[in-house]
Amino acid sequence: MAKFADNKIEAFAGPYELGASDNLEDVIINFIDGAKKSMFIAVQELDSEPIAQAIIDAKWRGVDVRIILEQDYLASDKIPKAKPKESETQAEAARRVQWNEYRRPKTQKTNRDILSALLRNSVDVKADYNPKIFHQKFIIRDYEGKKRSTSAVLTGSTNFTYTGTHKNYNHIVIFHEYRICRPYLLEFEEIRSGNFGALSLREKSIPKTYNLNGVPVRILFSPDDSPELEIVKQMLKCRNRLDFSIFTFSASSGIDDAMVMLRAAEREIQGVFDPGQGKMDWAATHWLHNEGIKVYFPQKKPGFGKLHHKLMVIDEDIVVGGSFNYTAPANDYNDENVFVIGSPFDLPARKGGPVDHAECAKITAFFRGAINQIIQNSDRYE
Repeated sequence: MAKFADNKIEAFAGPYELGASDNLEDVIINFIDGAKKSMFIAVQELDSEPIAQAIIDAKWRGVDVRIILEQDYLASDKIPKAKPKESETQAEAARRVQWNEYRRPKTQKTNRDILSALLRNSVDVKADYNPKIFHQKFIIRDYEGKKRSTSAVLTGSTNFTYTGTHKNYNHIVIFHEYRICRPYLLEFEEIRSGNFGALSLREKSIPKTYNLNGVPVRILFSPDDSPELEIVKQMLKCRNRLDFSIFTFSASSGIDDAMVMLRAAEREIQGVFDPGQGKMDWAATHWLHNEGIKVYFPQKKPGFGKLHHKLMVIDEDIVVGGSFNYTAPANDYNDENVFVIGSPFDLPARKGGPVDHAECAKITAFFRGAINQIIQNSDRYE
């Protein structure tokens, strides 16, 4: 864990079981434990019972808790074909097995047990209506339009699961700033009203850049704000070096093209891919490697699940992170959030300035260190 901008920004990388700095499950629980008034959670998956209990504890102490989950993780396995018994019709057999949940090792029963516990404790829970992927991972704490000393946002690449916090490489960032809470609250209310993904009805506006004690922070949401374009714009500011760590990176995005152009301009670029996603035919891996970009895959050691980051570090100036994978669906259909921290330029106040470049360099050093820690336990793609 590291703190920046006079404690306005906290950064975490996990899992500690694989040599990273932080226990991400504890980070999430501690953030929840700090809620005094309200807590609005939008997360793709919740199967961590300790996190769920922390949410219920918050409800017990009077916190207004509202949650949105991806409904696909609440579905049971498909019921096996029912074989009628003697004197039983096919329809009767189907009805008989309908209420006897079919169990397999990969069942999502834990998710449903947690949902039941939340509902038993009168927690307001909704499932998404997005036919694509509801991919958000954020919590708004103690902000309903009014500034409080505990107002903050937790976001990043981490799902609230045992695997996500203990087996997958992930990151979390906490912004202790009510102004950062505002766009997240607007997004949460929009999602909660049923305006998901490409169905969003929000009037498009240019995302603002906020200054957190000398550090510019910009928040974007997919598909409303076309984050891919913003990421490419940030990449074009690269003068020397770009590092990335990504779960899914397809050749359908424009980000790979921008990387190739930067490499042609003699920028140093290296990145680490999830070994499962990165070896798919549609992945950008081969194309980037052939153009001289250093590509790595984490070694499959005991305890390793996935590389789940969506993380980019540009020079000593910029960090891009959040839930956004580098794919066309993430940009066009999915519900995602992206944060951009830092700037190589001196900015006017209306654009997030003035910039404390030394503080931006500290933030990039933390996240570049997280990427390098993975690369040290990876194999070069050849």
